[in-house]
Amino acid sequence: MSDTIPAALDHAILPGVALGYAPVIDRQRAIACTRLTLIPLRADAKVDQADLLAALAAVWPQGGELLNPQGEALLGALLNEPPAQPVQIEVPAFIAADAAHAPALAALKAAGHTGVLKGLPQSPLPADVAKVFRQVVLEPGQAAPAGVPTMHAGVRGAEAINASFGAGVNAVIGWPMDGPYEAAPGAGKAEIATDLQVIMELMSRLDQGEDVERLEQSLKRDPSLAFKLLRYLNSAAFGLPVEVSSFRHAIMLLGYARMKRWLALLLTTASKDHSMRPIMYGALRRGLLMEEFAQSMSEREQRDEMFICGLFSLLDHMLRQPFEKLLQSIPVPERVRQALVEDSGPYQPYLALLRAIEAESVFDYRECAETLMLGAGEINACLLRALHKATQLE
Repeated sequence: MSDTIPAALDHAILPGVALGYAPVIDRQRAIACTRLTLIPLRADAKVDQADLLAALAAVWPQGGELLNPQGEALLGALLNEPPAQPVQIEVPAFIAADAAHAPALAALKAAGHTGVLKGLPQSPLPADVAKVFRQVVLEPGQAAPAGVPTMHAGVRGAEAINASFGAGVNAVIGWPMDGPYEAAPGAGKAEIATDLQVIMELMSRLDQGEDVERLEQSLKRDPSLAFKLLRYLNSAAFGLPVEVSSFRHAIMLLGYARMKRWLALLLTTASKDHSMRPIMYGALRRGLLMEEFAQSMSEREQRDEMFICGLFSLLDHMLRQPFEKLLQSIPVPERVRQALVEDSGPYQPYLALLRAIEAESVFDYRECAETLMLGAGEINACLLRALHKATQLE
């Protein structure tokens, strides 16, 4: 992958703010956009608006993201100086109902941005303010008036997502996983799709150091997989100096260790099951974020292991098997196994931090950051770089 980082993301960003993120999932289980939550760590936290806008433009140059600023100071800064690219901004109902904010909201719409109303106002909004908002964000269990497009926020777990869609919402903001995967009582053996089996077989053969001819024979069982692998390797994000024309060529350029890394990426993005889209979205970003956390580590091996640790941390949900069983057939380094199976080892604190970021839990965020001796500005820069790289790969 290319190490080119936009200038806006190459330094600590927004040290007084904790960033969280989650996918916005539509009824087809596709990812409509990413919701970025900004939580002030202190009541008097100041935001470098130029830094924030430059970072948003670097990560999402085409716009489209959903911004969820917490606290009136953060929200006011974004309303008074929104990004250049079109975005959606969540606005609490009590703010939208305050006449003092009407001019800023009208200017927001005039500039091509969209408001998303958070909660329901106690009385109808003025017509010129109401037209700023296309959707309302509610908590699970809350119902909007008939005909109002609605999203549920803070949804955790596949059953909760299904319940929200069953209640008629257009989209949910949250994650389909809620803790480690646990098979339902009486569930039979999970079937693993052929393309995923081929990737697992290739990873095992690479781990055993088998020759290229044997590896190519495995890959030929799934031509579409070979095409996808070559597409990844030739993407701008990968940054190779020459075009890769074959699997053999890729091995020659990368070597076995880096090829295992990219097969790992394929393993977590190759599922044809639409319900897995949010899991694949999360797995890719976990891997890239863990890799960013590892940039200060001296050994390339550790950085690759951190990438695979994050990437594989949702594999139990994807392949519907607990890690204890799953990692018997997929070779992983010992430190990765410790983190995923035993919830221990040197990589576990980083996994805990990324879960806190996903959960937008400031208490857990602070605790994890202190354990790792990382500042919020450093963590934010890592997260935004990971989100930027993910958009390049998708």
